[in-house]
Amino acid sequence: MKIIGITGGIGSGKSCVLNIIKSVNGSYTVEADKLAHSLLLPGNETYRRVVECFGESIVKENGEIDRTVLREIVMNSAPKLKQLNDIIHPAVKQYILEDIKEKRTQNIKYYVIEAALLIQDGYKDICDEIWYIRSDLETRIKRLMESRGYSAEIAEDFIKNQPDEDYYISNSDAVIDNSGTPDELSVKVKNLILL
Repeated sequence: MKIIGITGGIGSGKSCVLNIIKSVNGSYTVEADKLAHSLLLPGNETYRRVVECFGESIVKENGEIDRTVLREIVMNSAPKLKQLNDIIHPAVKQYILEDIKEKRTQNIKYYVIEAALLIQDGYKDICDEIWYIRSDLETRIKRLMESRGYSAEIAEDFIKNQPDEDYYISNSDAVIDNSGTPDELSVKVKNLILL
């Protein structure tokens, strides 16, 4: 089983690449963001630790974490963002490590992990290859405004809080430019995965 890590800045198109990979026979994909969201549901240890760290003010009446309130807290404070990441990312990684063990017993050819902080969180030790997905700044801002409803200012703030492109490139085995058409992206991804 080949383990591939997909990374890139917010709005670069990691999810688009993942959707293409899902169509490849024998592939299995994990989205770290979605996994993190599920770990933040009431009843999970990660949920408990985040509420303990950031207080009851982040909890909605239905008991779920108010992601808007939490986002406002962490985007205005690098130390708070680090605290949140220090809780969530190890929990996600542990889940993925356990899942990889399980999937090795199945007929999976490609186990693909998509995560913005793949490199920072030490997935290079787990992955056979790291792919960096890049897009120009204007495209990334536009995507975030359309897909997540962010203002241009909030989108830029998220992008500014991430490592620059040189960091990703120097820590990756392949770079995929996602500034073209969806068809061009599909050809690039399928050619790369089948190498």
